Amino acid sequence: MQQYRFMRRTAIYCILFVLAAMSVILYYSANKIIVVADVAQDEVVQSAGSEGAEEAVVVDKNHIEIDRNSQNTNYFCIPMPESVRAEEVTIENHYMDQELWVSITPREMADQGMFYESHSVYGNCDNVLVGHFDVEKERICLRFALTDVYEYQSIFENNTLYIEFVSPKEAYDKIVVIDPAYGAEDSGITAEGVKGKNITLDIAKALKAKLDETDIKVYYTRMDDSNPTDENRVRLAAATKADMLIRIEIGGADSTKIYGTEAVYNSRFFIPGFGSVELADLLEREVVTAVSGKANGLLEAAEEDSVISDATVPAAAIRVGYLTNGQEFILLQREDYIERIANGIYQAILKAYE
Repeated sequence: MQQYRFMRRTAIYCILFVLAAMSVILYYSANKIIVVADVAQDEVVQSAGSEGAEEAVVVDKNHIEIDRNSQNTNYFCIPMPESVRAEEVTIENHYMDQELWVSITPREMADQGMFYESHSVYGNCDNVLVGHFDVEKERICLRFALTDVYEYQSIFENNTLYIEFVSPKEAYDKIVVIDPAYGAEDSGITAEGVKGKNITLDIAKALKAKLDETDIKVYYTRMDDSNPTDENRVRLAAATKADMLIRIEIGGADSTKIYGTEAVYNSRFFIPGFGSVELADLLEREVVTAVSGKANGLLEAAEEDSVISDATVPAAAIRVGYLTNGQEFILLQREDYIERIANGIYQAILKAYE
C-alpha cells in the first residue's frame, strides 16, 4: 500500500512537471520571442560598394527614417513586414565600417522593400547615425552607420526586431585584434608574382580556424583583398579595447641572403607587466619554434610603422619570413608552412593570456 501511494505521488509530480514545461513552451511560442541569428564581418560575403560607412549609408536614396523622440526602451527597434519570420532575419556586424546590417530574405520579395519608405525605426537610437535600405535580388539589406564598434543582443517579437547595443568588453573577457598587413592595391613585398598580401591573409585564415575553437573573441582588420587604412586598423583595437593587436607582415631586403623571423614592437606605449615588448618576444619565440627557423630579434617600430607605433594597446608585428630569400620564398607558399606559422602565433596568444 505504501509503495502504491509513493508511485501515485511520483506520477502526479511528473504530470505537473510536464504541464508546467508545456505552459512555458506555449507561452514563448505564443509571444514569438526568438533570438535572431548573427554573424561577424569576417564571416559574411561583402557586397559591392561596402568599403566604408560614409559611402555606404550617407545617401538620400532609400533613406530610413529614424524616430529619435520615442526612447522609452533600451532597445533599437526595427519594424518588419508582417510576413517576415525570425529565421529570415540575420544581423551582420560590419565592425570595420562601424555598421550594423540587417539582412532580410523573405519568401516573397514583391513590394517588401517599399515597407521602409513608410516605416521608421525607433526606440534607443543614440548609437545610430543614419540608415538606408537596399532591395537586392534575393534580400532586403538595412544598413545603419553607428557611433562606434558594438556587439548586439537581439529579440524578434511581434514583427519587430529589438536590438540592444553592447560594448565588446561587456560581451567578451578576452579580445584580440589580428591585422593581416597590406591588401588591395598594396601588395606588400612581391617576388616573382607572389604577393605578400596573399600570404598574410592565408596565415590569418589558418589562425582563425584555431582561434574559433577558443573563448577568445577575435576581430580581423581584413579577411579579403581589401585594404583598410592604418588609422582604421588602429581604431579597431582602440574601439574594442583589445588586450593585444597582432600584425602579420612579410619581410623583404635588397640582399637575398637575409632571412628569418623578427618582431616589431610599440616602444611609445608602455604597460607594466605585459606590454608590447613582451608580446613581440612571445610572438618571435613561438613562431621561430613552430617553423624551426632563425630568430632575428626584436625591433622598435619605425615612424612609418603607424599601425604598431600609434596603437594604444599592447601591439606587435610578426614578420614571418623574407620573400626575397630563395628558401623562404618557397616555404612561404607551402600550406603546411603557413599552418606552422599560424600555430606559432596561436601559441603566443595562449601564453600571453597565461
